[in-house]
Amino acid sequence: MTHVLITGAAGSVGRMLRTRLAHHTLRLLDVAPVEDGPEDIRTADIADMDALTDACAGVDAIVHLAGVSSEGRWEDILRINIDGTRAVLEAARTAGVSRVILASSNHAVGFQERGEGDLPADVEARPDTYYGVSKATMEALGKLYADRFGMTVTALRIGSCFPEPFNARSLATWLSPDDCGRLVEATLTTPLGGYRAVWGVSANTRRWWSLEAGKEIGYHPVDDAEVYAEKVLSGQPEPDWSTELDLVQVGGGFCRAPLGVSMR
Repeated sequence: MTHVLITGAAGSVGRMLRTRLAHHTLRLLDVAPVEDGPEDIRTADIADMDALTDACAGVDAIVHLAGVSSEGRWEDILRINIDGTRAVLEAARTAGVSRVILASSNHAVGFQERGEGDLPADVEARPDTYYGVSKATMEALGKLYADRFGMTVTALRIGSCFPEPFNARSLATWLSPDDCGRLVEATLTTPLGGYRAVWGVSANTRRWWSLEAGKEIGYHPVDDAEVYAEKVLSGQPEPDWSTELDLVQVGGGFCRAPLGVSMR
């Protein structure tokens, strides 16, 4: 059992992980209210260094989920996603926490072409939005703290983490809630150190991305979005996966979304 700090604990992925990591001792932090429970719950802004350093005291690992979760104003993304990530890593270093898991995104590499099920997890950054830039910067900060301070930092290039896939693209990019729990558990227990990127994706039949980096740390996904394919496609013709832009580039529709405009 490990003492784990989860930032962004009130968000959708934070709520998924709260139950799936309940066998660990959890400390939950968010600027938004977190539902009461047996965990140590903290309310703080992600850029509040004093509150973050205090929250890091005595924990073994940090799962950093806090941030703007889609495209938005540059000012917000800079303060919350970029400055917030630096603050988390610096608070971890100051408190002596050597293991940090960063919730990156496929949008850090959104302009990469998706490949045929074997695009490696460490493919170079090609962000598709300001949001994608923030995730590429998150990864760069993770590398800096791993190389300079000897920390173990894992960046999870998450696909589509929802209870169910919801469109054709997500049949390839889906990360099920249970596989999300398995992935984070692997990052918390792997003996491998240093920095690495891992795709956050389930064992989908239509998967575009390699699972090799995940296997190296002990991540073995179980779920497959294909069981939802009939429901998702609703009897429509099978999409042309080789020509439709939203299915060719990793970032899908983000590659054509207006910069700085909320997609919510």
